[in-house]
This record gives sequence, structure tokens and C-alpha cells, in this order.
Amino acid sequence: MLPKRKRDEAINKLTQEEAEDALYDWEVRARPKQLPPKGNWFGWLLRSGRGFGKTRAGAEWIIDRVRKGFKRIALIGQTKADVRDTMIEIGDSSILKISRPTFMPKYEPSKRRLTWPNGAIAISYSGDEPDQLMGPQHDTVWIDELAKFQYPQKTWDNMEFGLRIGLNPQVMITATPRPIPIIKDLIADPDIRDVRGNSYENIDNLSERYINRIIKKYEGTRLGRQEIYGHILADNPDALWTRKVIEDNRRNKAPELIRIAVAIDPQATDNIMSSETGIIVGGISEDKQGWILADVTIKGSPDTWGNEAVTAYHKFAADLIIGEINNGGDMVEHVIRSIDSKVSYKSVRASRGKYVRAEPVSALYEQGRIHHIGTFIALEDQLAEWVPGDKSPDRLDALVWLITELMLGEEKTFGFYVRS
Repeated sequence: MLPKRKRDEAINKLTQEEAEDALYDWEVRARPKQLPPKGNWFGWLLRSGRGFGKTRAGAEWIIDRVRKGFKRIALIGQTKADVRDTMIEIGDSSILKISRPTFMPKYEPSKRRLTWPNGAIAISYSGDEPDQLMGPQHDTVWIDELAKFQYPQKTWDNMEFGLRIGLNPQVMITATPRPIPIIKDLIADPDIRDVRGNSYENIDNLSERYINRIIKKYEGTRLGRQEIYGHILADNPDALWTRKVIEDNRRNKAPELIRIAVAIDPQATDNIMSSETGIIVGGISEDKQGWILADVTIKGSPDTWGNEAVTAYHKFAADLIIGEINNGGDMVEHVIRSIDSKVSYKSVRASRGKYVRAEPVSALYEQGRIHHIGTFIALEDQLAEWVPGDKSPDRLDALVWLITELMLGEEKTFGFYVRS
């Protein structure tokens, strides 16, 4: 190593561009798995556990493609907010945070557009509005967390139809994988390079709190294989729900519904240790089929989740809000009525175990009578991983209340009573 005086002299002789090259050279600082695979490929699937550094790899790949002359880019995230916050603007690994000052793109949020000094343009899209991708042409696409999209297959299909210009159109997919068909298809595709990483590979850049609360919490568990190591999970043989049953009965659109309800599994506290408040929206059609329309589960104060539930009630033109009163007595009704006194509301209370209430709902799934409109990845993870005897999670509880109200007739048959 050169003495400090010699190093300073060498640094002072660098032009601004040379200094930036030294500071922003991703190939020098990246781990091998964060760099594009060698050879001729159409897609690069970088699937890994949380905290691996896949978002940084995606942002760096986009910048590199732009510097090489590719001009029409699509940035696709789970929602508009995810694209803006994680991929473009706010996150530490976002494009704007890691771009060199002399090659900084101009961001116009109202136009969903990034424009680089060389004229390259990136447009943002979201997985909950796949039809946005019908028509536009691209030579480069980055998709972040495809497995979490509400409409992953439709988004992919529309994207691929438009990835058709330039000499070497390519797509990069960064994801914590889920065992859904589109991810399995990508892994099996010979034109896709499948690169898998785990959270421990980036352990030096993760906070001690994150390591203690997330990595150590999930280490050694089934979900840990997915969330830490990026593995594709098979069905849990002890769970009441299977991913195959959910997938086989998934639909893109619901028919006309004769009843719609919003179900709440409330959390009375709002602190770092609190769970989320499960809020699930669904309906029933004339032919007695159930339809799950939305999962708007949220973490926050009673006022926060109350507003979320009432908003969903009006958005979906629901007939009823259902709230469990085991946690916090009549709190749920008070919260809802303080936000909108005209909402139709019903309280429910469990008097027997979770299994007794969940089993008939899972049976309706097995009979092919309940359909998810799009993908609700967090809800489906809970359904496919919950084992009777464990503490049942928020979304699952809300779903059970919802389907019981809409489809299971006299509630007392299933071990609880209802008070209007």
C-alpha cells in the first residue's frame, strides 16, 4: 500500500470522472452473485433471503445497462409505492441513492419517469395494475419481488410481450421466492439464469437488531428456509391449507356478488412487538362460491386500522364489517363507529379453539368453493404454514371470521356466538 502522502497525491491527480469511477465501481465492491451471470441469457432470477443485497444488485444492473446505451427501461414493483420507495427514491439501495453525481437521472414522480443525461428513460409500473404494461416497448426490465404481486403471471406475460426492442433485451427478477407457479416456471426455464443467495452472505452489512429479531427468529424454521435461504417451500403436511388447492382455485375476476363483508382480527396495542391487525375483504356469489377480494391488513393504532377497514368497506361496497371482541372487549365497534357511525357492524366472539373454527373453512377450500382474486402472498403464507396448536396469525383469523359469516350458516354450530 502507498504511504498516505503518495495516496493523496494520486487521488488529487484524478479527474472527477476517474474519482467517481473509483468510488462507484460496483464490480469491485459487489459479491460475485450480485453481478450479472456470464453468457447469453434472457432473464436473471436473483432469489435470496431477506437482506442479501438483491435490491442493490438490481439498481446497479439498471444503471450499468443505461451506461451501456440501453434506452427504454421498465421498473416493476409490487405497488406504485414499492417502486417509488424501494427501487427509485428512498431506500439506501435505490437508483437515486446509488447513482454517481455526474450521471444522476431526473425523477418525475407524476410521470412515473426517470430520465438519464444520455436520454435513457425508465417508466415505473406495478404488479397490481398489469394492464399498464400492454403496449409499451422496452429493452430492459427490472422486476422486484415478483412473488408478492397480486397478478404475477399476467404482469409477467404483459411485460414479456413488450420486451422486444434492441439487440439484447433482458429482464432481471429480484425476489424472496414463494412456491407459486411463475417462480417455479422461471427456475425451470433454460433462458433464465437462476442465482440463489442467503441472508448470511451480507451479514456484515445488517444491523445487530435485524440479525437478532429476524434472522435468529426464523433460523431453523420452515419459513426460515424461504426468508433466509431463498428456498422454495413444499406444502407443510401438517397444515390445514395447501398451496396447490389455493392455486387451483385462483381467479382473475369475481362474478357479481350478493354479499360482501370486511372482517377484522384486531390488535389492541401499537408498539414494536405488536402483531398486525388482520383485515380481509370477501364476498359470496349466487352459486354459493366464496371470493377473497382484498387483504388490507395493517400494523398501527386502532385509529389506523379502523380507517383502513372503513375505507375498504366503502371501496368494495360491503354490507357488513365483522370484528372479533375477544381482544379488547367492545373496542372494535367503538373504533369503527367513531370513524363512521353509519357502517353496518357485527361483533363476533370465539368460545372454542381455532382448529374447530378453521377446519370447516379449509374444507370449503378443498371443495373448490373459495377463490382468491389475484395473489395475497402474506395471507397465503399464513394459511399454508399454520399448524393447529400454534398461535393462529392475524390474516388467517380474519379470513376464518369472514368465510364463517358468509358461507357457514348458523354460527353457533361452529362453537361461537354472534352479538349484533
